[in-house]
Amino acid sequence: MTLPAIDPSRMFDIAGKSAIVVGATGAFGKLVCATLGRAGARLTVTGGNGAALDELAGELAAAGIAAVPVNRRPDSEEDCEAIVAAAVAAHGGIDILVVASGMNDVAPITDMSPDRFRKVMLANVDGAWLIARAAGRQMIAQGGGGKVVFTSSARGKLGHPAGYTAYCASKSAVDGMTRALGCEWGRHGITVNAIAPTVFRSPLTAWMFADDDKAKAVREGFLARVPVGRLGEPEDLAGPLLFLCSRASDFHTGHILYADGGYTAG
Repeated sequence: MTLPAIDPSRMFDIAGKSAIVVGATGAFGKLVCATLGRAGARLTVTGGNGAALDELAGELAAAGIAAVPVNRRPDSEEDCEAIVAAAVAAHGGIDILVVASGMNDVAPITDMSPDRFRKVMLANVDGAWLIARAAGRQMIAQGGGGKVVFTSSARGKLGHPAGYTAYCASKSAVDGMTRALGCEWGRHGITVNAIAPTVFRSPLTAWMFADDDKAKAVREGFLARVPVGRLGEPEDLAGPLLFLCSRASDFHTGHILYADGGYTAG
């Protein structure tokens, strides 16, 4: 029996691929830009804060990563069509879509208004659906397949006692959309998966990494349920992300990939 003709160095190669990163100015969005950009992808980066988007484009340029900024959120069909059009105009098509945008609003259900609930659902579910629809139409028309990566969370699988009804519901919906689109678009060669982190180091979670008594107490309680015994670092998400955006994952679709140190396993 001869060895399979596999070249691992090429399986994760995304050099020259056109990638849209939605929500690029957030902590995870910046990680996505750095990972895909340093791997050679041509980026179209989006966000609703123009100043933050310009700052990101400057940081990427300083790192030798060219990126086309589009100052839009995936709030409407018009916004999403404009994002797709910008990527096609700049790079000739779309190979990869990563939806890194989203929000949370923590409150007991008895205190949360329907408007607050809907804002979380609009940001985390409707926006992902709209941009996937627009990008998917382009990928299907191109005829060469593609990669779609949503951002889920361990909270799509697990509940939380501190007022997460909106967030958990929204991420469970993202998980369902991932599976449904994975089934729907498989015949087009488009894989659809989601990366689902737990707590990883970012400006929003920096307090959990601190040495004060409150941080230590919260961290120790959380880590009691994390088999690897530590919080996540940005590098822990880079590998799974590159896998989902490359041909290495061509036979993987409709999956939720938990980057959580084993948190959801127990």
